[in-house]
Amino acid sequence: MKSRVAYQRVAPDALKSVGAITQYLDTCSIDHKLRALIDLRVSQMNGCAYCCDMHSNQARAAGERQQRLDCLPAWRETTFYDDRERAALAWAESVTKVAETGIPDEPFEELKKHFSEKEIVDLTIIVAMINTWNRISIAFRNSPPLRNEPIGAIA
Repeated sequence: MKSRVAYQRVAPDALKSVGAITQYLDTCSIDHKLRALIDLRVSQMNGCAYCCDMHSNQARAAGERQQRLDCLPAWRETTFYDDRERAALAWAESVTKVAETGIPDEPFEELKKHFSEKEIVDLTIIVAMINTWNRISIAFRNSPPLRNEPIGAIA
């Protein structure tokens, strides 16, 4: 698939502004491993190959097991994720599908059992930002590079 616009070159100031929020998230109250899971799950939902590639790599670099990454689209069907992660994933999915869900009270009430108000705000900003990056990447057909590394043993 051919890229439509080199958006980083065409609008560097806009990207710098979006990047500033992303830099905040690098130091926010949510640990990198959970953030990578959220970023990956939302990117899967949105069909953003570039971000799926990036965030699966980030998750592995943060120590995430390959099996959990492989099963992330079906997280409700496994016991691989703890209650805190499940609450965050449900929240991320609900916020991503806001037009469909209206973000009902149930995922928010579950989230409050596991996260402080600050963490809830940070999680919500994480979800909003990955949705933003997904839309930019998909709109301009940003595609991940093909790597020729062999598939290693499952961690």
